[in-house]
Amino acid sequence: MGAAVVIGAVTGCVSVSFLLLLRFLGERRVLVMQWAHEGTWVQGILVVLIVAVMAALAAAMVKHLSPEAEGSGIPRVEAIATHHMEPGPARILPIKYLGGLLSIGAGLALGREGPSVQMGATIAGIGSKVFRRPPEEMRTLIAAGAAAGLATAFNAPIAGAIFVLEELLKRFDTKTTMATLTASASAFAVAQLFVDSNELSVAPLRQPRLEDAAGYVVVGIVVGLLAVAYNSAIMGALRFVDRSRVPVELRAAFIGGVVALVGMQAPHLIGGGEPLTSRILHDDFLLSAIVIILVLRFALGALSYAALTPGGLFAPMLVVGASAGLMVGKVGNLLLPVIFAEPAALALAGMAAFFAASVRAPVTGIILATEMTGSVILLPPMLGASAVAVMVAILWRCEPIYDQLARRSAQASNEYHQKRSMR
Repeated sequence: MGAAVVIGAVTGCVSVSFLLLLRFLGERRVLVMQWAHEGTWVQGILVVLIVAVMAALAAAMVKHLSPEAEGSGIPRVEAIATHHMEPGPARILPIKYLGGLLSIGAGLALGREGPSVQMGATIAGIGSKVFRRPPEEMRTLIAAGAAAGLATAFNAPIAGAIFVLEELLKRFDTKTTMATLTASASAFAVAQLFVDSNELSVAPLRQPRLEDAAGYVVVGIVVGLLAVAYNSAIMGALRFVDRSRVPVELRAAFIGGVVALVGMQAPHLIGGGEPLTSRILHDDFLLSAIVIILVLRFALGALSYAALTPGGLFAPMLVVGASAGLMVGKVGNLLLPVIFAEPAALALAGMAAFFAASVRAPVTGIILATEMTGSVILLPPMLGASAVAVMVAILWRCEPIYDQLARRSAQASNEYHQKRSMR
């Protein structure tokens, strides 16, 4: 367990510095976007160029220096932990870190959790060599490092461990459970020195009633269907770029330019989306505004992931799920207020249910939403909404997003190594 403690602490230091730098860049990005919006067309063009160059640099770093650092990184970690892929090189760590700062800092709708998970797994791989651990124990430590990365990214140590056990490994055994919990706790302890206890806040909520059950079922159905569409959009965008002959740098620059144009009109709609999710959970938008947010964030999520830069899917999913839940709540309270809880409650349930349906990890989704907000009052309704959403995804025969991405990563890795061997 000593190795897990050290790996968790180191991962916590790296991930929390990543988090704090992204927060700094996010604050400056809002100011720059407002400056461009209020200024001349020359200022607007300058900002578009800056964002385009940042996205292009991130994509170029991945393509030429470490293809393993592309995208979320979680599917690769899953493949390594389950013996379907060998651990990646140490250079993943700096490329993921710098590339993530460039792409997420520029405003692409990507999350920091994917990079944090892969960086934690890479740190664990390096630490396993330092501690001279056997291969099987190394994979256990890689899973522990991944848990530590997620725990730090969202300030959610239990969700970090549960995600690794429920989604990455799909098994609960004593040794792995102890390693992941230990590493998560160690990383969380480091993070507490620098970040707030709760990532998101939620409006005061009343005690759920049995009469509200139908409303949560509606939320589960809506976000379940939306999760199916979101998974299809992500994979469809990736299939399109995989067939494209446009240089990856040029494509990323174009996507960055589109994101900049959106950001100049609405600075808070771009980026990972944590501040936006917090506002949604406080029911801070009119119905018309929340519909626009839902549509734009859905599109930006798929578009940004197609840039093939470092960046995760968790945070963008939370925005989409919370938006969908809030929309259902507002419409429901207009039409049938008797069976619908307050919109903020349905937004929180939608956030957990969307994640559960897309990733097919309902326990992680519920615990993540609870830890991030510090609100435990909605655990039963979240469980019900998540169960319905997962059922919808299963009936629609929608494969979990990370399973689809893992298969694509394995195929890309094989093609990459074949090309290298032919040189």
